Amino acid sequence: MTVLLELDGVSKSYGALKAVDAVSLAVADGEALAVIGPNGAGKTTLFNLITGDAAPSKGRIVFGGADMTAMAPHARSRLGIGRSYQIPHPFANMSVFENLLVGAIYGGGRSERDSYPRCCDVLRVTGLYDKANVPARTLTLLQRKRLELARALAIQPKLLLLDEIAGGLTEFECGELVKTIKTIHANGTTIVWIEHIVHALVSVANRLIVMNFGQVLAQGDPREVMADARVREVYMGMPVS
Repeated sequence: MTVLLELDGVSKSYGALKAVDAVSLAVADGEALAVIGPNGAGKTTLFNLITGDAAPSKGRIVFGGADMTAMAPHARSRLGIGRSYQIPHPFANMSVFENLLVGAIYGGGRSERDSYPRCCDVLRVTGLYDKANVPARTLTLLQRKRLELARALAIQPKLLLLDEIAGGLTEFECGELVKTIKTIHANGTTIVWIEHIVHALVSVANRLIVMNFGQVLAQGDPREVMADARVREVYMGMPVS
């Protein structure tokens, strides 16, 4: 197993609050890892630490064998870390294609000429090819979610971080998005996905991590983890008998 991402005793404190508390984990190259937990468990903060949007109070973060603990966010992006956010914030007055170009050029560090073929491929994979020239502000919620995914893919990431990308979608829309994510994973991209829609996660993930109060409560096979009494109590509010 080749380890792509490793967190070694990573913590993030805001005053007395420990948002992430001594988390150690390894993500294998090609893995699809799901992360769940109640609100305030530290999931998004964990992503912020990986992308460089927040600096760890303690610990070390290694990507592709390189220590990136003190590395700037744009440098991490160019190493191959792409991310979607819970609430899409596209460049509203730019076209869909222009939004992808921004990601490829500035996030991926590629020339405009080299970015065109990549962006066209991403449009096809994410089902946005027929929307390439329309302003991003005109897109539906599902299309904006797809654009958020597409912008992250435009950098040609080795690791794709998805933060509640299915939130707010209908059951059908969620199913369509899951198909796209499965295709991306099948094409070799390593995925770490935070989501509250557990059945969507389980259909994609090889492994599931449960966070609570900034710590890893449980991890392993998704179905076995969801059957754990501690997980049922913390995540689903079901008392342990």
